[in-house]
Amino acid sequence: MFIGGIRALLLQSLHPLAMAAVAGHSGYRSDPWGRLQRTSYFLAITTFGGAGDAREAIARVRAVHQQVTGTAPDGRPYAASDPHLLAWVHIAEVDSFLRAYARFGSSPLNQAGRDGYVADMARIAVELGVPDPPRTEAELASRIARYRPELAVTSHAREAARFLLFSPPLPLIARGPYWMLASGAVSLLPGWARQMLQLPRLPVTESLLVRPAGHAIVRTIRWATTAPAQAGGQAPQR
Repeated sequence: MFIGGIRALLLQSLHPLAMAAVAGHSGYRSDPWGRLQRTSYFLAITTFGGAGDAREAIARVRAVHQQVTGTAPDGRPYAASDPHLLAWVHIAEVDSFLRAYARFGSSPLNQAGRDGYVADMARIAVELGVPDPPRTEAELASRIARYRPELAVTSHAREAARFLLFSPPLPLIARGPYWMLASGAVSLLPGWARQMLQLPRLPVTESLLVRPAGHAIVRTIRWATTAPAQAGGQAPQR
């Protein structure tokens, strides 16, 4: 989820209206860890929580979205509650989490498992106001392709990429592990997105360094989050 989350943010930034809303209202630069905490809570409660708790979290997000409106630098109006923008944010997240798990997860998913994940996430999307979200991996790929003519690199997108990849507000000791996660995220971006963000593709470096480093840090995180449960005699949480 760490790697997928970074990839999702980079991909989402390529929609000018979605990025204008993030730049104008999210406070990702002034309070990045607060935003991460809120996003992590939402993902956790909608994935693992009870239906009532999940619906409460979704209702809070929808209420916030109603307040997020404005005008992008190109003069177009935007609203976070716009179903079209909600759909873009949703498919970018689902595609990113699915690809991150396929590359760095503990065990592979077959086609039925991948389609099942997309279908599960569609239930959350519908509650958030996304009309007819994709429910299979093939539908997900087709929907992303449909958005490509709308995508463009803006100054806000470039600033977000620089912030995420090169100047995160972290102490020096944490920057090495974060670099592994961020590099793993970049390696999962489609070629057209990397080209738009001017992120070079280095196949040898990614194969020999980025992927092994990504697997190492993910294994460490997995061990850190499951060890307490195993030590207490409980089954690890997945």
